[in-house]
Amino acid sequence: MNGEKLSHGKKKKRRLSLLYILSGGILREEFVVRHTRMIVLVAFLALLYVGNRYVCLLKLREIDRLQQELRDARYESVSLSGQLTGNNRQTQVENLVKAQGLELGSAKTPPYILHK
Repeated sequence: MNGEKLSHGKKKKRRLSLLYILSGGILREEFVVRHTRMIVLVAFLALLYVGNRYVCLLKLREIDRLQQELRDARYESVSLSGQLTGNNRQTQVENLVKAQGLELGSAKTPPYILHK
């Protein structure tokens, strides 16, 4: 009877080799069988984490691209505004009128302010 207790009390010596793992022998281990649900849950959460990180990185790239596009649009707006301001100066307008050959001149009297 003591001999039977010793044989049941002893655990099998595990040989974890690459062949044992690849052949699927590790899936029959008691630990793996008992914790199958937890292992599946952890694997699912790991896949969820990796997918979430990938989506987050894609969105960050898109945000960076849009910020760069916004910066370029602002610089272009400032540049065009500066050109427009330069073209609206009175001397510049007079030069353009002369270059076009139009017979226009600047007003000799100041504008009137009308009150109600």
